[in-house]
Amino acid sequence: MPDRIPAEHTVIFDLDGTLIDPFEGITQSIRYALHEMGRPAPLASELTWCIGPPLFDSFTTLLGGTSVASRCDIEEAIRLYRVRFSHVGIYECQLYSGIPETLEELANQGFSLLVATSKPHIYALPIVEHLEVGQWFQHVYGAEMDGTRRDKGALLEHVLAKERIIGDQTIMIGDRRYDVDGAREVGIRSIGVSFGYAAPGELEAADPDALVATPREIPAAVMQLLGDAR
Repeated sequence: MPDRIPAEHTVIFDLDGTLIDPFEGITQSIRYALHEMGRPAPLASELTWCIGPPLFDSFTTLLGGTSVASRCDIEEAIRLYRVRFSHVGIYECQLYSGIPETLEELANQGFSLLVATSKPHIYALPIVEHLEVGQWFQHVYGAEMDGTRRDKGALLEHVLAKERIIGDQTIMIGDRRYDVDGAREVGIRSIGVSFGYAAPGELEAADPDALVATPREIPAAVMQLLGDAR
């Protein structure tokens, strides 16, 4: 394994379910929104599938699906979610064990590190800074509050353009099929992490270029993929 690699190599991390466990903040904010709307609120343990996809999509399902839920109701649910999340839920999260060491190792190897999340960037950046890992990332990218770039493929396309980085020198790391599919859509490789919130078999079906079970396996997987690409 080389001591360092060229600086143009970039590793993009998803946030929820990849760098952090956001279970409490997301599920309790969803439950708050549904309660405020007078709707049934599932148990927090029944809402893990909501961690990863865009909030608009999750509330569409929770409010009855596209044939039942009105856009007005979905947007109201998101507004209420943010009432709680922006003050309380944003900090109800924790780094996965081994993430700080993993980021430090990758940075010391010469990788440029970025975050790309469907969470609005006005929430993502404070979370990264609050958890004291901001020093490892060049930039933190996320969706806009109006939902622009909530799709992972659109977000990654934006990141590649803004950073002027080359697809075959870039790797996306995430815990859901949205991360793998988004990476494939823009022509970059992907690593799936099985310690996040994917449903059983979800990542395997998405077919990432590599799959790891712990954060500390990430650097070796990254180096292997970049070695294959050269």
